[in-house]
Amino acid sequence: MTHDAYTLTLPQVQTSCMVFASPHSGRDYSHDFLRRTILDELQIRSSEDAFMDRLVAPAAAHGAPLLSARMPRAFLDLNRACDELDPAVVEGVKRPGHNPRIASGLGVIPRVVANGRAIYSGKISLAEANARIETYWRPYHARLSQLMDDTNKTFGRAVLVDFHSMPHEAVQSAAQPGFARPEVVLGDRFGAAADGTIVDRIETIFLESGLRVSRNSPFAGAYITQAYGRPSRGHHAIQIEIDRALYMNEQYVRPNGNFDSFRKLMERVVAEIADVGRNEIPLAAE
Repeated sequence: MTHDAYTLTLPQVQTSCMVFASPHSGRDYSHDFLRRTILDELQIRSSEDAFMDRLVAPAAAHGAPLLSARMPRAFLDLNRACDELDPAVVEGVKRPGHNPRIASGLGVIPRVVANGRAIYSGKISLAEANARIETYWRPYHARLSQLMDDTNKTFGRAVLVDFHSMPHEAVQSAAQPGFARPEVVLGDRFGAAADGTIVDRIETIFLESGLRVSRNSPFAGAYITQAYGRPSRGHHAIQIEIDRALYMNEQYVRPNGNFDSFRKLMERVVAEIADVGRNEIPLAAE
């Protein structure tokens, strides 16, 4: 099922309470957008979670829906609230109270990509910003909300596993002295967004696949994890960040020599996560 804002891949029969999503892997760069940015075609892709939708594509084959964004993060960030508008890039917006995401140029309409490189030479109009939100942000989140509600009604709970990728250099800050840097970071907003039993199971899956895992450092989860993680209502949300260097050449935004083997590893990981959603999970908060 394809919409301007997303691609939804549904299983023939949903057998898992897991809902997979990839909100930052969109790569539909319009000619108009590329014409307006001052970045080249590689630079504009530097904040994209390239290929993440391909890595989690087996979800539907294992009984779980997969929602993938089509529009690129540099154009519109689905992991931000729709009112996180940056006055430095959108005309006519009042300066908000302190918001570190907006201050760093990473509002719902981003001002910069990776390494703080500006996307535009000036500002876009408020009307254009609102049009992007109405055309892409609202439909994506309406579909995701519906998936979570329907899954909760069917299974008694819904677990959003929100897949992202992180620049290799970004995980250096998460490495503790004497320990290797993590390759996977699980974010559950320090337990507020998901029952710990589920997070434990997912952590074990990654660890048993041979990957190093940390929790909530340096990424604890942003808007999506906060908005959809409501354990008391049976809605759980976990952000999963994976080191891009494991499967891609970050400089040229293309698969590296390890891509095929990592894709096979991820197929097993996705299958096992879906299995967690098929089996009865004893949860403390429900």
